[in-house]
Amino acid sequence: MKALRNYIDKIKPQFQKGGRFEMFHSTFDAFETFLFVPNTVTSKGSHIRDSIDLKRTMSMVIIALIPAMLFGMWNVGYQHVLSIGASWNFWETFWYGFFKVLPLILVSYGVGLSIEFAFAQSRGHEVNEGFLVSGLLVPLIMPVDVPLWMLAIATAFAVIIGKEVFGGTGYNVFNPALLARAFLFFAYPSHMSGDKVWIAGLTSGKDVVDGFSGATPLAKAAAYQIDKMPSAYDMFMGFIPGSVGETSKLAILIGAVFLIITGIGSWKIMVSVFGGGLAAGLLFNAFAVNPYMEIPAWQHFIMGGFAFGAVFMATDPVSASHTELGKWIYGFLVGFLALLVRVLNPAYPEGMMLAILFMNVFAPLIDYYVVEANIKRRLKRAKKVANS
Repeated sequence: MKALRNYIDKIKPQFQKGGRFEMFHSTFDAFETFLFVPNTVTSKGSHIRDSIDLKRTMSMVIIALIPAMLFGMWNVGYQHVLSIGASWNFWETFWYGFFKVLPLILVSYGVGLSIEFAFAQSRGHEVNEGFLVSGLLVPLIMPVDVPLWMLAIATAFAVIIGKEVFGGTGYNVFNPALLARAFLFFAYPSHMSGDKVWIAGLTSGKDVVDGFSGATPLAKAAAYQIDKMPSAYDMFMGFIPGSVGETSKLAILIGAVFLIITGIGSWKIMVSVFGGGLAAGLLFNAFAVNPYMEIPAWQHFIMGGFAFGAVFMATDPVSASHTELGKWIYGFLVGFLALLVRVLNPAYPEGMMLAILFMNVFAPLIDYYVVEANIKRRLKRAKKVANS
């Protein structure tokens, strides 16, 4: 590493002001700070010292996503094996899924980072690190059979419309990864509706063995086929069709524990999302008028992308609420609305995406009223003290 550091220091002047490659300063800076901790320090004014910067924060989230990503790769192969009635060993199954998911990741990062670098260069700014996480989240919330050109368009839409028009990382109103999924959901519903067969390599009905449907648990629930849904064990472990990274709740739980221990993810938002979902589920159970509303409230947590959204999407530090009380309110409403959309609106089998994007819009308003309430309470307290 010392040799690499010396080489970077040697060529660095050429990318600084007055150097031959000054126009590529933002690009060079992005690679340098990715490899090494920046050596810039504060010289004056009030400031807060911290041992972690944005790149390291994003790296922690990526580490938390690895269990869900690896299991998703294996599950892609596993679902394919089930669909064709074959018998493969673990590594054959994993590598099949790996080479199906890898192109999605490469396209997501390739398109997204290219746009990020282009905007940074044109503005003369540093390259934002936010897409390090978004670039992995986007393929993990997609069906494995989504065409790569659709994924590229959706990623470009999310980065340009969802981030750059607002000023880049830290200023975006919506979660960029969910915006990519929403774009595909409304632009190409046949690929993202949530009730289709999401199995890699499945091109025609004749390829499927007898008894294999490939429908997701949400699709079966929406069709009132409750008796045909997978077992709770299979849904928790992830042995079901679905988006690449959303099937295994165990892998998601591992990521959640990691984010909470490292202090990166807000446990208050995670807990309140499940609290809101539980409240909605119990309400449906109390007034059940169809089989879908009779599903136990807790079972909704292991169906679809509820858990993944609660851990990795709702906790986005930019688009979520920032006040402590606001986090509880924001998370509760996300979970409640997710089940509301999922159960009562058959046009949207998965409600988590719409619930989070909807609450992204209201997160600043929630924080505003929380702050205003705190100000009024303190003024009232101050007046009481002054009059005593």
